[in-house]
Amino acid sequence: MHPQLCQFTSDTFYDGRLTADPGLERQEVLGEGPLRGAGLRVVAVPHEGNTSASPEEASRVAVLVRELLGCRWRDRDGVERAVGPADILVITPYNAQVRAIREALAASGCPDGVLVGTVDKFQGRQGAVAIYSMATSSAQDAPRGLEFLYDPRRLNVATSRARALAIIVASPRLVQASCATPRQMALVNALCRAWEASR
Repeated sequence: MHPQLCQFTSDTFYDGRLTADPGLERQEVLGEGPLRGAGLRVVAVPHEGNTSASPEEASRVAVLVRELLGCRWRDRDGVERAVGPADILVITPYNAQVRAIREALAASGCPDGVLVGTVDKFQGRQGAVAIYSMATSSAQDAPRGLEFLYDPRRLNVATSRARALAIIVASPRLVQASCATPRQMALVNALCRAWEASR
């Protein structure tokens, strides 16, 4: 991971114990605009009433993928090359959103090869860019409750798959969750930290 991503991961999930290897600061998506450089970004997509699939987020993910495929990126050795489909990982908590994103990518004309799956599929894999689509409109809409959607291990895996740029695509209402217990506050806090870190 780029040091900026490593810093977020370390502070949020490992009590500051992680450090980035030398040379990883070279890794970045090249060019101008909000989806360039390295680190963590949040793309807020307002929607209502979605539980385990969001067509709004799926459409936005397809736009992001098409934009990224027109970019170049630099790896840890300083080698520059085009961002290809295999350099982009699209991750989501729900199988229904996996299907929605695959359909949106196909409908938008994205080439085959972009990997789309649930968090469990991407353990141990990395790409230049990781996009995490949370799909659910609000904490109240989460079909498996706060414990599943806000599980910090899920957010950790999703964002730490990126070598250069991690992008969270989510409803802004997810950081406005009403928490009833300290445990729920701790769960929501990791996503809130990501939202703040991306500003």
